[in-house]
Amino acid sequence: MNTDFIEALHEIETTKGISKDILIEAIEAALISSYKRNFNTAQNVRVDINRHTGLIKVYARKTVTEEVLDPRLDISLDAARDINPNYQLEDIVEIEVTPKDFGRIAAQTAKQVVTQRIREAERGLIYNAFIEKEEDIVTGIVQRQDTRNVYVDLGKVEAVLPLTELMPNDKFKHNDRVKAYITKVENTTKGPQIFLSRTHPGLLKRLFELEVPEIFQGVVEIRSVAREAGFRSKIAVYSRNSEVDAVGSCVGPKGTRVQTIVNELRGEKIDIVRWSESVEEYVANALSPSKVLEVNVFEAEKMARVIVPDYQLSLAIGIKGQNARLAAKLTGWKIDIKSEAQAEQEYGREKTYTEELPQDSVSFD
Repeated sequence: MNTDFIEALHEIETTKGISKDILIEAIEAALISSYKRNFNTAQNVRVDINRHTGLIKVYARKTVTEEVLDPRLDISLDAARDINPNYQLEDIVEIEVTPKDFGRIAAQTAKQVVTQRIREAERGLIYNAFIEKEEDIVTGIVQRQDTRNVYVDLGKVEAVLPLTELMPNDKFKHNDRVKAYITKVENTTKGPQIFLSRTHPGLLKRLFELEVPEIFQGVVEIRSVAREAGFRSKIAVYSRNSEVDAVGSCVGPKGTRVQTIVNELRGEKIDIVRWSESVEEYVANALSPSKVLEVNVFEAEKMARVIVPDYQLSLAIGIKGQNARLAAKLTGWKIDIKSEAQAEQEYGREKTYTEELPQDSVSFD
């Protein structure tokens, strides 16, 4: 190796961000192993690469002893003082043992080490870039699919989208663009591995952050998300500014903002409800699109008993209990829904509800 090699390492340091000194130290360590392997020796050696010229030398390191037990490791005091009269017992003597054809081995070893270090550095850069995007949304290109996963090209790395993380109505083919949520980033021996999801509630939250400037700016806040991917979702929003309508901001002009999200989620129904400090009001809003007459809160059980008009009972519960289930997830309260007739029968109360509770929510599909 020569000055061209040193210049090449300097260029790698500049373009790849890998320290030249770290590369040289790694090459020196690798050359020690190569020397012992190729020349079948067990002696203790040191490899030195000149940082300016690239010249490589191999030195055998021997300990000065009174009695030489192993000539590969020991040297007598007299022999050591023939080299330098200042040597004392237990000193280390270095004797150059550079083989004539060591340059070829050194060049091959250096290439392997540099290539490996560049690969490791690039993997590190990719990992660092994507670990910052964990729990964020990315857009990629579908490359292929097997029995377990869809593989998505994110530019510098291929991410894994398990089939179990696809929505029921997701159908992708080669070169389709897909938005997904990064659930996990792992640094493996084969490089960074990124796992994606299309069913995670975080995907819905990030889509709203992308489409609604008021959320991105922090004026409108997403307080809770409940989702049954591909079917229905509920999102509770709150405005920090009394002059900004949280629900209206998410809906957008003529529903354009929320409709963009519905389209991205393949027609998934989305209920946008206003978050409230009042549990009664929040639970009533969460049961959208059903109308609510009364909400009774039981703090000890963290349960809310909701009374709805007789004709709204099935709507409040939803198909297979979906609406009630999502409302419970959204609010964090158990919800017991009764019709007016059921309330009268079970609690001995007359139908005295003449007005529905005010609700602030909107549904889109």
